[in-house]
Amino acid sequence: MIQTQSVLPVYGNRHPALQPLPLLIVSAAALMVLGLVMISSASMDIASATFGNSYHFIFRQLVFVALGCVLALIAVNVPVSWWQNSGWLLLGVGLLVLVLVLTPLGRTVNGSTRWIPFGIFNVQVSEIAKLCLVGYLASYVVRRRDELLNTWPGFIKPLAVVGVASGLLMVQPDFGATVVLVGVAAGMIFLSGVSLMRFAPLVVALAALGALAVIAEPYRMKRVVSYLDPWQDQFNSGYQLTQSLIAFGRGEWAGVGLGNSIQKLFFLPEAHTDFIFAIIAEEFGLIGALLVVALFTILVISGFVIARRAEQAKQPFAACFAYGISLLIGLQAAINMAVATGLLPTKGLTLPLVSYGGSSLMMTCVCLGILARIEMERLDAATAAAEPAGKKHRGGAAYD
Repeated sequence: MIQTQSVLPVYGNRHPALQPLPLLIVSAAALMVLGLVMISSASMDIASATFGNSYHFIFRQLVFVALGCVLALIAVNVPVSWWQNSGWLLLGVGLLVLVLVLTPLGRTVNGSTRWIPFGIFNVQVSEIAKLCLVGYLASYVVRRRDELLNTWPGFIKPLAVVGVASGLLMVQPDFGATVVLVGVAAGMIFLSGVSLMRFAPLVVALAALGALAVIAEPYRMKRVVSYLDPWQDQFNSGYQLTQSLIAFGRGEWAGVGLGNSIQKLFFLPEAHTDFIFAIIAEEFGLIGALLVVALFTILVISGFVIARRAEQAKQPFAACFAYGISLLIGLQAAINMAVATGLLPTKGLTLPLVSYGGSSLMMTCVCLGILARIEMERLDAATAAAEPAGKKHRGGAAYD
């Protein structure tokens, strides 16, 4: 009897492991296509009234998708070692763009200075900064692992860097991006093996700072009050949330049909950007909303599987970077959907790959390209390690 040995990765030595890379690509592509369809549906009326062209936003989004795909292809061809060796460069770029936006180069929209004009579109600097800081933190965790795990200074140093970046974000102000950055940084540090005892004072401090940030600005306090009871002032501070909830109510189980949303007709502000999830729920109902949640779940879990496999393959930087990127996409998506459903106070965060906006879409595509590169390098390493065994096996069969 011929004895054979499979070189496929297995779970429990029974079934071939499900490959995360195809799932990552398919889920991301599905979300991107859904975003194009929903932006087209949600923005036509406002685009016609504002620019005299119903297809203004969808044409621009198509350009952003094309640029995002190009950036993803570039990211796929950048070795993971470059990111690992460029930690200080990434930190410098991340902090530099956060400073530049506060100079006369920055553009103010609705009271927030978050963008730098760049040709035909504006660049939201927080999107660049978040990815750069995730890359720096991954590099720090690998370089200073012992110091991070065993000493308070090693634990505090990356938090100080995140604190500086958060301070610059709050000056813009961009509270939503600050929450995402702090949450991702805490998640990366925790996944590196830091004990829960070190996180206890951090959690208390973050809670205190978050409460202080809310109290310090009247508009944030209004958002919290309207979040607790949006119907109390539904035509003022609670207007956006109540209109979003109305969209969910109208959608019921299967929705009112593509293009038949009423809330997008100047009732729900930012229908094609921050609150596009509400329009999806109105036009496709609970089924459509759950489909979006499922696609994001598949995408984020695929990222975590890529990170876990890199960790098992003794690629610590790649693993930490992949964990950070997966947290970055997943946390932003979760916050956006929670805001639209009234589970969190209103924040200005886009839904990755789905909402209108070039900066978010293109940087998310870069993140996906990095995840793909991490998995491809791991697969190449696994194939190279398996080749000698395979050649030996083909050279002569063993018999019982």
